[in-house]
Amino acid sequence: MRVRKAVITAAAPNQNTLPLQRLVDGSGEEKTALQLIVEETLSAGVEEICVVIQPGDEENYRRAAGGSLGNLHFVHQDRPLGYADAILKAETFCGDDAFLHLVGDHLYLSSMAKSCAAQLVEMAEQHACPVSAVQSTREHRLPYFGIVGGASVPRFDGLYDVRTVVEKPTPTLAEQSLITPGLRSGHYLGYFGMHVLTPAVLESLHEVVEDESLERPTLSDAAAKLPHRGKYLAYQLRGRRYNIGEQYGVLIAQLAIGLAGRDRDMLLTELVELLATREEPSASASTVASESSAGEAQ
Repeated sequence: MRVRKAVITAAAPNQNTLPLQRLVDGSGEEKTALQLIVEETLSAGVEEICVVIQPGDEENYRRAAGGSLGNLHFVHQDRPLGYADAILKAETFCGDDAFLHLVGDHLYLSSMAKSCAAQLVEMAEQHACPVSAVQSTREHRLPYFGIVGGASVPRFDGLYDVRTVVEKPTPTLAEQSLITPGLRSGHYLGYFGMHVLTPAVLESLHEVVEDESLERPTLSDAAAKLPHRGKYLAYQLRGRRYNIGEQYGVLIAQLAIGLAGRDRDMLLTELVELLATREEPSASASTVASESSAGEAQ
């Protein structure tokens, strides 16, 4: 199995502008989040990339792509019918090929020389099956991710045979069905926002999209069917994902990228100075604020 195509989904309502955000990469060059995501896919040997967007967004995305525009194709999700439907918009582009899939609201930072996408593609090509990247995720983060449960694959560090997939489970459900041996207590395997998918996954996506009991089917809904149909693996990458759609998400992602790059010392100096000069609210100001709130409550 060779992975030479990629699909980036960026059509979700209220998240379509996230890939247009500007950041500074590790070398100090200003780039859009879209450019950083595209560079991540290209680092894994991908040659063609399909970006799923909302109608009317293509011109902005073309500008945001910069020098990577020649690698991109655009398809539109005309109606916001969910994550599963968005991936299926790229079905014609994918054909019968396996493909790398990334979400448009995540940035990735590897803790080794090989990129996160390259780590995942290498494992998927070796095992010739769908593989989802995962990261150890604390219980309080369960509402943000699809969570998988499974068993370790012998002789492969960080590789798991997936048995169960649940989208944004409650802590109770996670404790009952999604505990993975080897992880610390209160930690689960959460989706990383990066997958290698196959035509078999597209079949499952069609099934969940046609299921009238599911209002907005997700990739997790389709992935939950895969363990019953063949080999489906999850791989714990050496790296971290940063959701730029969360509160302070862009700021946290930018700090992580900057601290891993050439400007680390400068950023540390600035952070120390900010912390050293931060002023606590004065006692009088706190008292006034309390009295004001009490007055409003009356």
